[in-house]
Amino acid sequence: MNNQELIQKTITFVKQTLTQAEGAHDWWHIYRVWKTSMLIQKTEDANPFIVELGALLHDIADHKFNKGDESIGPQKARVFLNSLNIENEVIEAIVKIIENISFLGGYKKSNYYSTELAIVQDADRLDAIGAIGIARTFNYGGFKKREIYNPEIKPNLHMSKEEYKYNTSPTINHFYEKLLLLKDKMNTETGKKLAQNRHDFMERFLNQFYKEWEGKV
Repeated sequence: MNNQELIQKTITFVKQTLTQAEGAHDWWHIYRVWKTSMLIQKTEDANPFIVELGALLHDIADHKFNKGDESIGPQKARVFLNSLNIENEVIEAIVKIIENISFLGGYKKSNYYSTELAIVQDADRLDAIGAIGIARTFNYGGFKKREIYNPEIKPNLHMSKEEYKYNTSPTINHFYEKLLLLKDKMNTETGKKLAQNRHDFMERFLNQFYKEWEGKV
């Protein structure tokens, strides 16, 4: 099979696997990260095949829906890629992307770096901010039956990795515990430019949210 056929098989696999996925982590999340990754890679010296497959498989088994287990996604991707007889070097590069992409409160430390990881990570983080990010955040908060906002529960900016993984605070807190931090964690110049616009939109949203909460507008 050529690369395009392999990508199409991967798309089919991901769509089937995520058929019943929560709306913030479904096929359409993958689709947006995939498309944004391909946009960013145009300005970077990277292997586009690894970028595409890394983007398509980056959330194939998110730890949030697997009792916090971070190993299931990489394992699932490896088994699938081996079934396509893709060379080991490419498989390892893709698995490394999946293993290292998550934010996890900013406490996940890694010595691994690749341009392909930088691109897919930026695309994934971009999907967590701006208008789409706001929609995803409230969708997931509703899925987990969390309060929208509770002024008595303050954001925790010093969580450990485990505390972050199992955090149950109101959805608005997530803006301060993750979303507003992402702008300064972008890897690529394109990612940084796109993030600034989305970050500014979230700031405007929060300003309006608090005014409406207090009945001021």
